[in-house]
Amino acid sequence: MSEPAKPGPADAFVLAAVACGGGLGAGLRYWLALRIPARPGTIPWATLLANTIGCLAIGVLMVLITEVWSPHRLIRPFLGVGVLGGFTTFSSYSSEVRTLLGSGATGTALGYLGGTVVVCLSAVAAGTGTTRWIARRRGGPARYGTS
Repeated sequence: MSEPAKPGPADAFVLAAVACGGGLGAGLRYWLALRIPARPGTIPWATLLANTIGCLAIGVLMVLITEVWSPHRLIRPFLGVGVLGGFTTFSSYSSEVRTLLGSGATGTALGYLGGTVVVCLSAVAAGTGTTRWIARRRGGPARYGTS
């Protein structure tokens, strides 16, 4: 059985891009949480907002870097995995659902649990669809043709 390949020097740049982006994204999420403090028994609006904005942004980013531009190889690790991965948070979301359930706010917890999924998937679709529409209107790549 062969040993796994050892990371090369190029992987160090990707790791650095993810780490730097992750620090920025996590810092932005923390800043948002300070601006919109959670109140016991209510929807954690800061986390919902961070996850929604992050999902919208990932929809935009993925269209831009896979269909519109030919970006530098570190853009996706830095922005997609790093910044947006650090900004959005599944761990806080799941912890907040558990806290709401534990406090007896079952309806709020279940609404937040399901609502977040619907809102965030809708945000990805909106970001993707809107970015594709704008790219077509601006005469984007040949694959969009002209309209």
